[in-house]
Amino acid sequence: MRRSVESLAPGYFGLVMATGIVSIAAHQLTRTLVAQALLALNIAFYVGLWALNLLRFARHRRAMLADGADHARGPGYFTWVAATSVLASQCVIVAGSYRAAWALWGVALVLWAAFTYAIFAALTVKDEKPPLERGINGTWLLAVVATQSIAVLSALLAMNEAAPFRRPLNFLALSMWLWGGTLYLWTMALIFYRYTFFRLTPEELTPPYWINMGAMAISTLAGSLLVASAHDAPLLESMLPFLRGFTVLYWATGTWWIPLLVALGVWRYVVKRHPLRYDPVYWSAVFPLGMYAAATHEMALALDLPFLAWIPPLFFWIALAAWVTAAVALARHAVAR
Repeated sequence: MRRSVESLAPGYFGLVMATGIVSIAAHQLTRTLVAQALLALNIAFYVGLWALNLLRFARHRRAMLADGADHARGPGYFTWVAATSVLASQCVIVAGSYRAAWALWGVALVLWAAFTYAIFAALTVKDEKPPLERGINGTWLLAVVATQSIAVLSALLAMNEAAPFRRPLNFLALSMWLWGGTLYLWTMALIFYRYTFFRLTPEELTPPYWINMGAMAISTLAGSLLVASAHDAPLLESMLPFLRGFTVLYWATGTWWIPLLVALGVWRYVVKRHPLRYDPVYWSAVFPLGMYAAATHEMALALDLPFLAWIPPLFFWIALAAWVTAAVALARHAVAR
């Protein structure tokens, strides 16, 4: 148990992210029992992971701080932000609990500010840095997902607030949405360069590369919510063509990634016969699938695109199957340990 706590991956909150977004997608498609069951599970996962990480901080503080300055593991801390925001969004969408959502919104903002500046400052000033091909991977896009998760949550909360509070929340959501898109461009340029100009082994092609798509899917969801809120927000209404255009741009970019990621997965597991065994990073592949279902559903409503209605159910069932597979693997792994 001590070894498990000491080596606990910073990105394990991806479990909460994946569970939360599958629950939200289930609610959108009126699978109420599934949505509520996953909400109950997600609360337990969230509390349990906080307990384990507090224990790790108390007993293995040096290892925990070292992870934050590690190019491979450090960005995993952004799952804490995204998990908190996704759970808060669950509270709003599935349970209608705004008090819990507001409390989690405050926690997410504090975590986002702390991790954004601490991690990037640590990675900037450290003396020894890995070469690009070993230092950059899909995990870095969790910074984008964390930023956009706050945009989504802020937009959801703004829909239920009176005018004096609605404008600041919508402005925060808009600012986070824009910054998240900019950060994606910076990070994806490096990842795409690493993809095409450096040798990529099956061991290096890890599941977090699915966040290439997931970061665009959550950007689509945030943009769709901003479009849906525009009728009550003069600033957003004045930017409607821009909001709609970039929302479709994000969706199209995320969609473009899916066939390529599937092909790379076939190359890794079928052609190169890389062993398929449980790892916490697999939750980073479940989350984008659920997010793509939820984002496409919201965009089809916000932009009046009924011909896309077949996509959310398809990807919901794929995401649910992936979630169940990962959950069974986690249970077997825990028993084996």
